[in-house]
Amino acid sequence: MDLRGCVALVTGGNGGLGQRICHALAKEGADIAVMYAQSRDQAEGVARELILRHQTNAAALACDVTDGAAVERVISDVTRRFGRLDILVNDAAYNIAIPFTDLDSMTIEEWDKIIAINLTGPMRLMKAVAPVMKAQGRGRIVNISSVSGIGPTGSSIAYAVSKAGLIHLTRCMAVALAPETWVNCVAPGLLEGTRATANLRPEQIEHSATTSLLKKPADKDDCADMVVTMCRAETMTGQTVVIDSGRYFH
Repeated sequence: MDLRGCVALVTGGNGGLGQRICHALAKEGADIAVMYAQSRDQAEGVARELILRHQTNAAALACDVTDGAAVERVISDVTRRFGRLDILVNDAAYNIAIPFTDLDSMTIEEWDKIIAINLTGPMRLMKAVAPVMKAQGRGRIVNISSVSGIGPTGSSIAYAVSKAGLIHLTRCMAVALAPETWVNCVAPGLLEGTRATANLRPEQIEHSATTSLLKKPADKDDCADMVVTMCRAETMTGQTVVIDSGRYFH
């Protein structure tokens, strides 16, 4: 799919990886809706930078992905402002460091919050964009999972399960939304300069880098470029690509 003139909604677009994804898509000619839950000033700054650097149309839009009505509103806002919606990137996520063995700290309240944001939130957004993309006759959805969804690792059990669920949800939604809409997934390893990594324990950060074959964190631009590739692809759907400097193989 030619991305020139496309409209992309990037959730968590003000985050460390989200910003790279926004710029990678804008560089290809897409207009960008930078969705955020908090940090309005930062999101608006990202939108301004996209306009200046890529001469594209961009705007910052607030949305709580756990609020079904808010999700419906933001999809309506995007189509009203930009005229269409071709790409959804589900990058927004929440994590907190809780050792797997500390089941007392892994409360049901924390579990519910993580699952609601990381798994149910993307499902809400995919359901909301589905009729728009079907009516247009084309669409691309890219979910951002994690290597925590490939193996039992990451900031907490709930986070790992939410990301594993997102990988399988990608497959299921690829079936549900074909043939008009392609659904794929990127599963990054440790990324420097993101809120998710900042929430990890120091020993987790060190272990992730030292146990990779390439002995370094994953690259945010590699992940962003894979999002672009998945959006441009014509015969790829239901797939998950791991970018983690060589830790997990699936």
